[in-house]
Amino acid sequence: MKKFDVIIVGAGHGGAQAAIALRQNKFEGSVAMIGDEPDLPYERPPLSKEYLQGEKPLERLLIRTENFWEERDITMLLGQRVASVDPQAHTVTTEAGETYGYGKLVWATGGSPRRLVCEGHHLTGLHTVRTRADADRMMSELPNVQQAVVIGGGYIGLEAAAVLTKFDKKVVLLEALDRVLARVAGEPLSRFFEEEHRSHGVDVRLGAKVDCILGDSHVTGVRMADGEVIPCEMVIVGIGIIPPVEPLIAAGATGGNGVDVDAKGQTSLPDIYAIGDCARHPNRFADGDTIRLESVQNANDQATVVAKNIAGLDASYDSVPWFWSNQYDIKLQTVGLSIGFDQAVLRGDPATRSFSVVYLKNGHVIALDCVNATKDYVQGRKLVLERAEVAPERLADTDTPLKEMLG
Repeated sequence: MKKFDVIIVGAGHGGAQAAIALRQNKFEGSVAMIGDEPDLPYERPPLSKEYLQGEKPLERLLIRTENFWEERDITMLLGQRVASVDPQAHTVTTEAGETYGYGKLVWATGGSPRRLVCEGHHLTGLHTVRTRADADRMMSELPNVQQAVVIGGGYIGLEAAAVLTKFDKKVVLLEALDRVLARVAGEPLSRFFEEEHRSHGVDVRLGAKVDCILGDSHVTGVRMADGEVIPCEMVIVGIGIIPPVEPLIAAGATGGNGVDVDAKGQTSLPDIYAIGDCARHPNRFADGDTIRLESVQNANDQATVVAKNIAGLDASYDSVPWFWSNQYDIKLQTVGLSIGFDQAVLRGDPATRSFSVVYLKNGHVIALDCVNATKDYVQGRKLVLERAEVAPERLADTDTPLKEMLG
């Protein structure tokens, strides 16, 4: 049985950053990364954008080259999925039956796409966008697609719809709620993106309930709950992720929708850490609530904290959350968490395609969504960090820079 001082399960952003940060912090022990894909760690956000459009090949998505990992003596165990963890024996076992020993274990498995639970969910032509293989399958089918249906009006669904329109495909976007981005943004931002997508020819349908996917072996259409059939040759599903933490929970770790960690990234099991999309952690930007954050920034920041602690340095996670999304020529930048906001202040005019939405809770700034407004994003970060108390009418005044509203 091979043994390593640190085993990192997951070869995405978080896993790669954990390995990089271990070496940056002078950790000299043996390190191995177990990934269920055959590829070296690569950037995932471009999959639904530049990679799908053919603008960036895989080589340009790699987080580091093969030489980098070899030079830092990081062992890559790719194309393997961990099936079980034995915290007493300090071992992990893969689905293929390989067992590896560890001193410290870092769980960085990200998230698995939530699947449709309906008739036809197994058909070819139905896709999620989470891995390079997912994007490759979509690209191979695109020449035979005239109309595509995107199920889910979150960021993945909206980004996929935007890319499909660039391929001159007819796109129908189905959102079950009464607006897109309903779980993560206020109404002004939702309505802006709905109108933006409609202006590019996307048929955005709200309150849309799917009954089943039609087809014998390949998708031919989507039947709605009201009986309408939308013909299509491709369906893209973007309805969230499920954190793959079953082996840790089965081993006795506390958790549920993710695995619970403390500020140092430690789970309830000895010598086992978790980071990224699958790690449920207390976050002061969510009023101390225990949450999961699905973002590259969060995965990287938590990875750095865990690496420092493993390397013998004292570190705790306390980073302000930030996110981004690119659709058409729109750059959305978000800072903070708008969870539980009680007021949304519109700063600027959406008609100009450059504006911000500032979220308040009990009079304090907790988050901003900035559309083609980088200055607001940069200056607004300090307002979020300080939970600044600013009058709504001042926030709405575009003649006054946000940096002047501190203190």
